[in-house]
Amino acid sequence: MAKNKFNQNWLHDHINDPYVKLAQREGYRARAVYKLKEIDEAEKLIKPGQIIVDLGATPGSWSQYVRNKLAGKAGGGILGEIFALDMLPMEPIADVQFLLGDFREQEILDLLETRLLGRKVDLVLSDMAPNLSGIPTADAARMEDIIELAIEFSKAHLKPTGSLLVKCFHGPAYNTVWDRFKSEFKVVSSKKPKASRDKSSEIFILGRGLK
Repeated sequence: MAKNKFNQNWLHDHINDPYVKLAQREGYRARAVYKLKEIDEAEKLIKPGQIIVDLGATPGSWSQYVRNKLAGKAGGGILGEIFALDMLPMEPIADVQFLLGDFREQEILDLLETRLLGRKVDLVLSDMAPNLSGIPTADAARMEDIIELAIEFSKAHLKPTGSLLVKCFHGPAYNTVWDRFKSEFKVVSSKKPKASRDKSSEIFILGRGLK
């Protein structure tokens, strides 16, 4: 019964959420797009001509936003390149190169590296989160593991001046993740966008410039 009530409450909040309505109106696949938009507008992360990787991209709202920011090539198309990776299928997005698979697998990394043709990346985005179990220590360990993978990926593929933006949660792993970012990036900051629900412990960490 409690679960049904929770589902009903979530559905009510979701349907009445202004960001859900805005996403529907503007043609974005998820409200999460407005978290990236707010961070990008404050930090000026996304610029034409960049190579950008979106880890855990499905359903694709972040890739949609990036694509819109890179649009403007004469005759259509984009200035730059976007690579989106996920283990779950994603509906195609114009000018976004989607790779279906787990970026922890060498096969997918090899495929990405073939497409990059030796070039380094300007920006790595990760809105990934584990399926939460409700056990704080276990969830924190899983979140830490995902962020560690994103950091290792960035160390291998980012330009020295590149940036990494990841989703994190306030909780047992936060300080460890923060310290890990400080050890790898010259400038580190945390962001809590307005589109991030008040009751959510979600927070984003941005690292700029590899050490």
